Parts: sequence; structure tokens; C-alpha cells
Amino acid sequence: MGLPVYQILGAYRNRVLAYASSQHHRTLEEFVTEVQQCKAQGFKAYKIHPPELGSNGVFKHDYKLDMEVAKAVRKAAGDDFFLLMDPVGVYTREEAMAVGRLLDELHFVSFEDPIPTKDVDGLVELCQALDVPVVIGEFLTSIYHYGEYIRRGALDEVRFIVDNIGGISSGMKVAQLTETFSMQCQPHNWGDVFDHAVHFHCELAMPNNRWFEMTVPQGSSDRVYVKDRIRIAQDGYVYAPTKPGLGYEIDRDVLDRITKRIDN
Repeated sequence: MGLPVYQILGAYRNRVLAYASSQHHRTLEEFVTEVQQCKAQGFKAYKIHPPELGSNGVFKHDYKLDMEVAKAVRKAAGDDFFLLMDPVGVYTREEAMAVGRLLDELHFVSFEDPIPTKDVDGLVELCQALDVPVVIGEFLTSIYHYGEYIRRGALDEVRFIVDNIGGISSGMKVAQLTETFSMQCQPHNWGDVFDHAVHFHCELAMPNNRWFEMTVPQGSSDRVYVKDRIRIAQDGYVYAPTKPGLGYEIDRDVLDRITKRIDN
């Protein structure tokens, strides 16, 4: 058809507001420095992936340190800046409740995967107790798994990774399911240009999404064999691609030069 995918899906918009999505830094100071840098670049929002402590592949978390990080980032970013938190499911129910109550005080707008996705009862408790939206769905592996979480009130906003649930078409089914319940849907974007792109097209076609997740530092996930780059504009938005398909073109000459082996 010669069109970008989002237009084939039924374009709802041509830009999405970006939040900067952090790495798992190790110190409070690194988060403070990064949120200041992101704000200077034009970002209007920032998501904390809390510290992973440890070494040699053995990692642990410290929810009290995470709380100090949240307070320091809020102070550095200012009251008018959107903040999100994603501990990737490592907290106990009690830890998640303590962190969530602090996030309420600090006016965070998202608390993603605070506890393991399989703990539905715990998620229900958190959703009932906290004001900050609890965001779940990244670790679900079928579109048919979302209904239970919505019916039981085990999430406030829905998240998906198209790789896990059957591609862009399945992602749009989840988005539309969420829309029928007047809920926001917040797709995953974190990763390289194509991780960003497949979810971006869903976001551009969805009326019930507000965020584009931008891996930071910007450019850290670029690939030399992709001609196009994804960056935020000065207004903090990412604008839709204009090329057909996913809209981010592979440089075949570069790819051929760097290819070592093709396994069948």
C-alpha cells in the first residue's frame, strides 16, 4: 500500500509524547544527573528502573534505596515533571505498598510491575490502596490473559510487548479491549529501533495511549545498519515516520559488510 503501518491501522495521531526510560543505574546520583540531562533535552517525563545491586550475575534490590531515588529524582526534576517507576516485579507486597504510598505523595503517574505478574491477589490489593496507576501486562504471553486482570481490578493501566502476544495485530486487540473499559494502554518500547517502531505504530493508532517509551541515553540502542534514527523533537514528542511499513529503513550495504555468518 506504500503507507506507514499506523496509517493502515487507522491513524489516530502523528506524534506521541515521550518519556525517558532509564537504565538500571547503581547510585542515586546517576539517576539525578540523568533526569536533569533528559529535562534539558526536552523530555517532559522520566521513568526510573531502580538500582540492581550485586555482581557476577547475582542481583538484589533495596526498596528503601529505591524510595530515596524517587525522592531525589522528584526534587531534581521539579513538581511539573511527569515521573514513572518500574521495578520490574521484584518487590514483595509489603515493599510495593511502601514504595507506592511514597509515589502517591510524590505524584508519580505510573507504577509498573511492582510485584510479579502472577500475584493477582497482591495486585488487586495494590490497585485498591494506591492512587498511582498500577501498570501490568508486559509479562503476559497471550491476549487471552488480560481479561482476568481487568475483571478483577488487578491493574489500572495495561501494558503489552508485541513479541510476547503475537505481533502488532494482537497488540491492537489488547489496546481495543482496554479502550472498551475506558482504560489507558501503555505499550513497551524499550530496546533498539525496531523494538521502538513496532510499538510506536500501535501507539499512533490508539486513542487510549499517552506515552512513547524512549530508551536513554538517546542513541544508545542505535544500529549501524539502520538508516533512520528515532529521537524526540524539541517539544518532547516523537513524530510518526513517513516511509512505508515500519518506516525505519535497513541499510543493506552496511548489513552485508558486517555480516559474519548466516545460519539456516
